[in-house]
Amino acid sequence: AKHPEIKALMKPDYNLIWVVVLMVLAQLTAFYLVKDLDWKWVVFWAYVFGSCISHSMTLAIHEISHNSAFGNSKAMWNRWFGIFANLPLGLPYSISFKRYHMDHHRYLGGDGIDVDIPTNFEGWFFCTRFRKFIWIVLQPFFYAIRPLCINPKPITRLEIINLLAQLVFDVAIYYFWGVKSIFYMLAGSVLGLGLHPISGHFIAEHYMFLKGHETYSYYGPLNLLTFNVGYHNEHHDFPNIPGKSLPLVKKIAAEYYDNLPQYNSWIKVLYDFVMDDTISPYSRMKRQLKGEVKQD
Repeated sequence: AKHPEIKALMKPDYNLIWVVVLMVLAQLTAFYLVKDLDWKWVVFWAYVFGSCISHSMTLAIHEISHNSAFGNSKAMWNRWFGIFANLPLGLPYSISFKRYHMDHHRYLGGDGIDVDIPTNFEGWFFCTRFRKFIWIVLQPFFYAIRPLCINPKPITRLEIINLLAQLVFDVAIYYFWGVKSIFYMLAGSVLGLGLHPISGHFIAEHYMFLKGHETYSYYGPLNLLTFNVGYHNEHHDFPNIPGKSLPLVKKIAAEYYDNLPQYNSWIKVLYDFVMDDTISPYSRMKRQLKGEVKQD
């Protein structure tokens, strides 16, 4: 109400389409280039390059899940494009992520609904410094398994298509370029979502390092690789504004954001999470939902 000009930012980011296409082509080129390398170099490039592209692509898929590529009027175009963006990750992810991520926005911290909240087992077991370190390494596995434990949903036709498209792509990569290309693809996805500087955003976004503050923003340089996902307070306030425009939201409504707690380093977030004995997977706001709950 105070800044009506923000409404002008609620439109698709068509540049996202070309960025995603270039990222897919970059990974296809990398699959070809690593096929004859020694294994030590395959592992090296999977972590140094592949992991960055893979994690960045998951955040492109996050943008696409909000219909940022083609707009709300062409929702299915976004779903098909998400399946395309998913291909170089190696594992089907896009369609299921969209379904659960919308719940995360509607019911942030909702017990039994928001699968971004760790399970009771995670909070109970990963409570020491060493175990929290292992939890960070295994984050991609917990994000994959947690929805099945907390809020399993019936499989949809689009999820089956996502799975089949991914299987065909993976088989084609193996047939033409061999096991090293497949390893590079899958290892990059797992490493990029685990012990990796970019993965600090998983913890930075909603873990309560300060009591009473459940969402935090990060305004550092890694936003350049992550479609400004660090502007997380801004994103939750305006989920229909593409990441490209979130810095403008902060600039326009600076009085609402400048004084909120914020991070300068995702690497430090990971370090503090492990070393601070008062922080654990339990350090999340969980709320009991009242009234009607509508899920995707």
